[in-house]
Amino acid sequence: MSSKYHLPAGTSADGPYDVLVTPESAGWGYSGLRILALGPGEAHALSTGDSEFLVLPLHGGCTVTVGGQSFELDGRQDVFASVTDFAYLPRESEALISSALGGTFALPSARTGRSSRSARYGAKKNVPIELRGAGACSRQVNNYCLPGTFDAEQLLVCEVLTPGGNWSSYPPHKHDEARPGVESELEEIYYFQVSGNGNGFGYQRVYGTPDRPIEVLAEVRSGDTVLIPHGWHGPSIAAPGYDLYYLNVMAGPGQDRAWLICDDPAHGWVRNTWDMQDIDDRLPFGAEENE
Repeated sequence: MSSKYHLPAGTSADGPYDVLVTPESAGWGYSGLRILALGPGEAHALSTGDSEFLVLPLHGGCTVTVGGQSFELDGRQDVFASVTDFAYLPRESEALISSALGGTFALPSARTGRSSRSARYGAKKNVPIELRGAGACSRQVNNYCLPGTFDAEQLLVCEVLTPGGNWSSYPPHKHDEARPGVESELEEIYYFQVSGNGNGFGYQRVYGTPDRPIEVLAEVRSGDTVLIPHGWHGPSIAAPGYDLYYLNVMAGPGQDRAWLICDDPAHGWVRNTWDMQDIDDRLPFGAEENE
């Protein structure tokens, strides 16, 4: 099932970016993502404009120079090897991202009218790694930039890693209504990588409510992006033999930076079964590298 919300690898490339999603291109107001590939010795000038950004290495390391400061990001071998250090860039910043050895860097962003935070470094050792679910719903969540893990204006960023054959983003959930203490209004971007040297694949499901229909059932491969403006999303399914990674970028209009979700009531009962199952022993990914 094809959809304007599924952007296969290469279809949203623009200039130096393998992926370029802006609020304008997505047709919404806040969330954005750029995937920047740099060859050895290359550099890229980034103007943040009206958005705050993270510089999050997917492969390789880089130096981020902004406002008279330089942050050395050691990065990582790949997204399954370990978490990574990262840098935060406030709105109205001019930054230079350079890489001596080359690499690929995610630049998640959120449009914001506030600018009370300064550019700063996020250490790898301070990134909380959460093992969520159990059994075939076991997955790993790297909580880079969420409330309580790293301070930002409106940007929310995490990574989810799912062993081959498992389901994540399950039970399906949504966050498209502002209901204080219950649910946040957040646009979301999923950016995927899959193990398997180009052969790996997974599936992503998004479906709507009666008053706001949306239908996505996408086979996803490395470099694909899925846009979720509203609706229930999940499951994200890793095909047996192929581990699934996705980067989540979220932002919305709420003045309180919060990530509050509501399960689809038809499937929320699944959470109650996890107490009777063990967490998949393939998790966490890169346990030795993360220490």
